[in-house]
Amino acid sequence: MRNKAYFISDLHLGAHYFTDPREYERRAVRFLDSIAEDAAELYLLGDILDYWYEYRTVVPRGFTRFFGALGRLSDAGVKITWYIGNHDIWLFDYLRDEIGMRIVDGYEVRTIMESRFLLSHGDGLGKLPPLFRAIRATFRNRFCQRLYSAIHPRWTIPFAYRWSSHSRDFAHYTPRFEGEENEPLIEFCRGYLKEHPGSVDYFVFGHRHILIDFPLGIGDSRMIILGDWIHHFSYGVFDGKYFSLHRFE
Repeated sequence: MRNKAYFISDLHLGAHYFTDPREYERRAVRFLDSIAEDAAELYLLGDILDYWYEYRTVVPRGFTRFFGALGRLSDAGVKITWYIGNHDIWLFDYLRDEIGMRIVDGYEVRTIMESRFLLSHGDGLGKLPPLFRAIRATFRNRFCQRLYSAIHPRWTIPFAYRWSSHSRDFAHYTPRFEGEENEPLIEFCRGYLKEHPGSVDYFVFGHRHILIDFPLGIGDSRMIILGDWIHHFSYGVFDGKYFSLHRFE
């Protein structure tokens, strides 16, 4: 019986720090296969791929098993939504059309089994450093994307992976929750609820690589950050009454 919604983020498939990328991908596929019987909806909350750029007529190599598992779920009737992150920014129409999923840039508020969710990768919410804000805007600028796509992939793909390697190496560093006063997503959630009282039951994010279910102190609203698949191998499940966090062993 398909009566659950699943949430996952920050797999970073293809990242340079995985010693066995294919086995890592197979583990993600085993998770997708494990939810096939009861999943009604699947939400991918960004940075599923460490890098992805869809050209008009070609797409990058790799991730065949993972995309195939998503395709099987979609063909079975599972509704899939992918919220792009700061690594898999350039999702356009290929996976949308081939697999039959929704692609969302930014955040959206939607009803899932009669509860209200605000869903986003989380990288564009809260207070952002000026440099990060400028880079984020550049990467999403249509003109800049056209210029980038005009360069041959033999140059852009190695450059993109080198750029990604300059970010914090999560293989050797595990982010930790440093208290609510140091968590910008908590500030965002509380600010949103003050402007829209009672509008959201669950705020669900990725991006931060921490695993947390945090009561916001405003009604029964909660903020969930889904962890990652580098250290936690974690995911969220909503059954219509309760949201719970799990690890895939």
